[in-house]
Amino acid sequence: MTPAPLPRPSWRALVSRGEPLLLPCAHDALSARLIERAGFSAYSIGGFALVGSRYGIPDIGLVGYGEMEAGVRDIMAASSLPVLVDTDHGYGDVKNVTHTIQGYEAMGVSAMFMEDQTAPKRCGHMAGKSVIDADVMAAKLRAAAAARRNPDTFIVARTDARAVHGLDEALRRGELYLKAGADGLFIEAPETVEELAKVGKTFQGVPQIANMVEGGGQTPILSPAELYRLGFVMIAYPTTLLFRITRAMETALADLKSGRPLANGDAVDFGTFKDVVGFAQWARIEDAYGQKGGGRPS
Repeated sequence: MTPAPLPRPSWRALVSRGEPLLLPCAHDALSARLIERAGFSAYSIGGFALVGSRYGIPDIGLVGYGEMEAGVRDIMAASSLPVLVDTDHGYGDVKNVTHTIQGYEAMGVSAMFMEDQTAPKRCGHMAGKSVIDADVMAAKLRAAAAARRNPDTFIVARTDARAVHGLDEALRRGELYLKAGADGLFIEAPETVEELAKVGKTFQGVPQIANMVEGGGQTPILSPAELYRLGFVMIAYPTTLLFRITRAMETALADLKSGRPLANGDAVDFGTFKDVVGFAQWARIEDAYGQKGGGRPS
């Protein structure tokens, strides 16, 4: 008999292990499966990567909750790991926030972060952001905390105020958002190591996210160990996989166009990809329960 899968650890347990929690961002189901195969403990699903890969559009508020929820559902189906999901600005007022929290929680999302940008929102490392009144965001967070049916559901408050009003206002908002019921904080886009250190020290003991936007973000890229020393337990990588796979596809298409053959080491082979997507498991099911001569591929 196949043993039952082990229950997912709670997000609170993950951030209490005494070590950095690395969060590569899955942009589709295949990347989520590869993250789990690589041995990570958890992962994230961010709006920038999801809308870029699923819809081919920028992260500037062009899609709503229903479109995002469909993408998140597909991605989560490919991985058993705990996941942190970007809920943007909650997609409206406190009613929409309640609907978003309860919808994702019902899907099995372990943790969510919500930002204080105005609509239409945009990627946190793009210019032209604006933020809502801090008290309005605090009300949204109170609604989010009250909407939980599972006390282990972890809610992170994100503020984009650093780019709009400066670091001191971002820190003030962080304090307010914790009082409103947030379990963790995400001060988006500090611009220097000194700012990262100040954020970490100000909220010492609070689970915090450091957002390592590789390939052109506003925040300095530091090692997980250094970020953890500064006070950040959740280390997010929202662009790493997406940007690398985009370059890989561009290279492959250029090779195809010019007639260059695939070089050894440039790609996985057919057998490896079958292993990645779990072909053997489905073959066992077909052998056990399917009709003879069903035409199963080798």
